[in-house]
Amino acid sequence: MPAGFPALPSLNALRMFEVASRHLNFRLAAEELGVTQAAVAQQIRGLEASLQVRLFERLPRGLGLTDAGRAYSTSVRGALAIIDEATQLLRPQPLQLTVSVTPTFASKWLIPRLGHFADAHPDIDLRLLATDRLSHFHTDAVDLAVRYGTLPFGAGLNVELLMQPHVVAVASPGLLGEKGRPDSFEALQRFVALHDAHDYWPAFSAAMFPGHPPATARNVRFNQTSLAIEAAVAGQGITLASRAFVEADLAAGRLEQVFSLQWRLDKAFYLVWPRKAQAGDALQVVRDWLRQQAANS
Repeated sequence: MPAGFPALPSLNALRMFEVASRHLNFRLAAEELGVTQAAVAQQIRGLEASLQVRLFERLPRGLGLTDAGRAYSTSVRGALAIIDEATQLLRPQPLQLTVSVTPTFASKWLIPRLGHFADAHPDIDLRLLATDRLSHFHTDAVDLAVRYGTLPFGAGLNVELLMQPHVVAVASPGLLGEKGRPDSFEALQRFVALHDAHDYWPAFSAAMFPGHPPATARNVRFNQTSLAIEAAVAGQGITLASRAFVEADLAAGRLEQVFSLQWRLDKAFYLVWPRKAQAGDALQVVRDWLRQQAANS
C-alpha cells in the first residue's frame, strides 16, 4: 500500500468547501470561518483546479452544488466528522461535579465567587443544582451538597462544617433615614417585619428585647431568604438574614445593619457528600475551595 495520501487536498481547503457547501454562500461561509469572502472563493477555486472538477454552479442568486460537488460534500463532511471525533477522544474530558445548594446560598454567596473558581480550575465542569428541596445524591446525580441544619444528617454521609451563620437585622439606609433607627421595642413596631421560611423574628426579638411580648409589627412573608433581602434593599422593611448573605449589600451601602446584635444559631451550613463518592480529585478540590471561601468571608 503506498505511503501517505499524495492526492489529498489541503485540510483547510476541504474545511472551507464543507462550510460553503452547507451555506451555498461564500459570504456566510466566510463569517462562520472568520476569514474574508475572497479567501473562501480563492480556496474553492484552488480546490476545483486541483481536482479538475467543478464543485459549484455560480448562479445569479448565490451558489448551487454540481452533482459531483453534492457527492463530494457528503463524503468530506463524513471524513471531517471522523477527524473531529478522533481529536476529541485525544483531549482529556473535563471533570464534572454537581453541587446542590439552596437558591439563596447560590445567589447571595456562591455565584459571586464562581468566576474565581473557573479561573483557578478550568478543568472542572462545576454544575449547580439550586433547589429548596432536599436533593438525593443518587437519584439527582449530586456529588456534593451544602445543607443547613444540625447534625447528624444520616448514615452513609461524610459531613464537614462549612460556615457558622450569624443572623443580623438589615434595612435600607433610605428607610432608616425616613423612620429613624429603632432603638426600642416600641420603635421597632413602626417597621414592617420581612420574614423568610426560617421565621427568625420571634426568637430574635426575644433576644434583642427580653421581657417584651411578641412583636405586633406588620409582617410580610417570603418563601426564600433572597426575596426578603431584596425587599429590604427596596426599602420595604427590616429582614433577618445570615450576615454572609448580606455582606455585599452592606459593603455597597444598599443595606445597613439595624442593631449591633449578631445572633448565633445552633444550626450551621455543612458540606455533605456520600462516603462512596465517585468524583475523586474534583470533589476534594471543590471542598477545599468552598472551605477557603467560607474562611475568607
